[in-house]
Amino acid sequence: MGEIIKVGMADLNVCVSPDGITTLGLGSCVGIALRDPVTKIGGLAHVMLPDSTAIRNNSNIPKFADTGIEELVRRVVAKGANRTRLVAKIAGGAQMFAFQSKSDMVRVGERNVEASKKKLAEMRIPILAEDTGENYGRTVVFYPETGDFIIRAVGKPEKTI
Repeated sequence: MGEIIKVGMADLNVCVSPDGITTLGLGSCVGIALRDPVTKIGGLAHVMLPDSTAIRNNSNIPKFADTGIEELVRRVVAKGANRTRLVAKIAGGAQMFAFQSKSDMVRVGERNVEASKKKLAEMRIPILAEDTGENYGRTVVFYPETGDFIIRAVGKPEKTI
């Protein structure tokens, strides 16, 4: 295995096999992993909010599902991936508060998942697997070589999707 590239909150990056890419602490945030299975070029975005148009100061492109996914696609293609072969896996979007509410302020995780799926569908990028929702945070590691998206959560067995 190569090096593991770290992606921060409201951030994204790309990598080429044999490197992997990781992000920590996906609570209501969503991790979107993209991969071209032929070139083994991939990338990961850690999005915090669903919609850049709902916020005035929205200059942080990776912070939002709509702009972050577009930028991730642009960067993996710039690295050599074929746009038409891209596939996705997503994780995160947890409901991190104990109480239930219909308020959009509390449903951030659910809205992040919906916005990510909507943007990927608009861009015709199929989602091969997901580990979303529930009420716990996740740390993920993605390997473009194999497409393995490893999900780690406190008190839960590690899983690969």
